[in-house]
Amino acid sequence: MSTKKFLLEEKEIPTAWYNIAADMKQKPLPVLHPGTKQPMTAEDWYPLFAKELVAQEMNVTDPWIEIPDEVRDLYKIWRPTPLVRAFGLEKALDTPAHIYFKNESVSPVGSHKLNSALAQAYFCKKEGITNITTETGAGQWGAALAYAAKAFGLELAVYMVKISYEQKPYRRSIMQTYGAVVIASPSMSTKAGRKILTDNPNYQGSLGTAISEAIELAMQTPNCKYTLGSVLNHVMLHQTVIGLEAEKQMAMADEYPDIVIGCFGGGSNFSGIAFPFLRHKLTAGREIRLIAAEPASCPKLTRGQFQYDFGDEAGYTPLLPMFTLGHSFAPAHIHAGGLRYHGAGSIVSQLRKDNLIEAVDVNQLDTFEAAMLFSRVEGIIPAPESAHAIAVAIQEAEQAKKEGRPKTILFNLSGHGLIDMTAYEQYIAGDLSNYTLTDNELAGTLQGLEQII
Repeated sequence: MSTKKFLLEEKEIPTAWYNIAADMKQKPLPVLHPGTKQPMTAEDWYPLFAKELVAQEMNVTDPWIEIPDEVRDLYKIWRPTPLVRAFGLEKALDTPAHIYFKNESVSPVGSHKLNSALAQAYFCKKEGITNITTETGAGQWGAALAYAAKAFGLELAVYMVKISYEQKPYRRSIMQTYGAVVIASPSMSTKAGRKILTDNPNYQGSLGTAISEAIELAMQTPNCKYTLGSVLNHVMLHQTVIGLEAEKQMAMADEYPDIVIGCFGGGSNFSGIAFPFLRHKLTAGREIRLIAAEPASCPKLTRGQFQYDFGDEAGYTPLLPMFTLGHSFAPAHIHAGGLRYHGAGSIVSQLRKDNLIEAVDVNQLDTFEAAMLFSRVEGIIPAPESAHAIAVAIQEAEQAKKEGRPKTILFNLSGHGLIDMTAYEQYIAGDLSNYTLTDNELAGTLQGLEQII
């Protein structure tokens, strides 16, 4: 009988995160201070983040950064996660491709986000911080940080994008169950939120807006730091436990992926599965394709501009060198709320600029079609975000069939969709729309970027 799941023991949980910046020949451009437009120093970062997180953010020399025992012990609650051979999907597609997925949906909060949430909460607690703030789109990051904050005795305030606050009430309830305060963004509780609502009273929010509010609250609250679920280097670092485990599990299967795929919002999920395999390309010249799957309604890697831009709408954050649609971009109200972000992290952006990774955009209906098939043949209902990776994996498997040659495909199932059933209900009823960014909309949102620097 063929093996379906490849499982590691707890002792095989990685003991160090992989820092890809150390192996990049072309390092990411420096992050700039929003006021002076000069490269950020550690002291510039300290008002926002815990000092050890700042050290990780700025580290471009050490390929391995030790995982603290306190974090690794909590990882044991659900890690190592299974690597699964998708025999059902292979059969349904009648493809010669071998398809594997790393199942991050088995975490207590149902997604990969807890890998970094626990690390960030730990480093804040270690520094003596008592309060933290964050933003969340679909709610997966907010739920993860709510659990992590409770684990380390921190108070948490979460600004949740308003459209997701309304679309996903159970994610909101999960955060509140763990003890977090959840505010729909934009809100009247911050200067940034009040300005946005004054200019556009019916605005349904974006991750950029929620980030502005969370940063503002952190800066005004004593003994409080801001935490982020994606985009920044230290977040990508923490997520590499996914790919490091997958390396060992692919070896157990006696295979190596030709293609690695992850859905893409700001980069945490894609980086987590892809960076450990990209290491082999950077250090040993191994041939492998790494594909970021993003929504057609928010296609920063496929259609955005490489440019310095703010990470938030109000312009509070440092300036990041990124592929961006412009920090004022208002994404369509797709159900993959975790992918509705205007820019890409600086490391991923540099890798894309250097053609070391690929990007594909997928429309909403195609992602749900892929999700429905996956659910019926593999038994797991995926999060709308993860469905983007599934859709691209299906495209690659179908291409393998056309070419008549086998390929080994690995994708990250970043989370389950059991709290996203209203989206599936709308798809089944035929009420979901496709959203594709038009050329005119793209030109409009990119206007003014050249004036930032």
